[in-house]
Amino acid sequence: MSRFIICALLLLISGACYAPEAMAQTCRIRCGAASDGRFKYREVYEYDYVSEKPSFPGGDSKLICFINQTRVYPEAAYKKGITGRVTCSFVVNEDGSISHIQILKGVEPSLNKEALRIFGKMPAWSPGKIENTPVPVRVIRSVSFRK
Repeated sequence: MSRFIICALLLLISGACYAPEAMAQTCRIRCGAASDGRFKYREVYEYDYVSEKPSFPGGDSKLICFINQTRVYPEAAYKKGITGRVTCSFVVNEDGSISHIQILKGVEPSLNKEALRIFGKMPAWSPGKIENTPVPVRVIRSVSFRK
């Protein structure tokens, strides 16, 4: 009996290894409203569940440089000593373009707005892939504001 259970588990595990798309987790992103007033949704893959991750041109070090060079600390927030990290999510589409930028964890309205501006100015990324097919992937990144 125990051999049967072990064999069944091994078959399940080995089968899952050959079905990466079945293992990939997706989330639904709201992308507008239909004419009847219902929301439209789009399925996108989570970053950790694609075989090839989307990447900023030049890699993570270039992404950090881009954020640092593009970031403009809002003057009023700077004078008040407001600091923190704004965490955003966005979708890297199949063509590498960026869409659906959202604040996941904000700090203060002017800092949140600046983070949205930065991510909105990003150039196209290399798209994420599953089995060499480009797929839309949700990415989460942060922008730090400190004196």
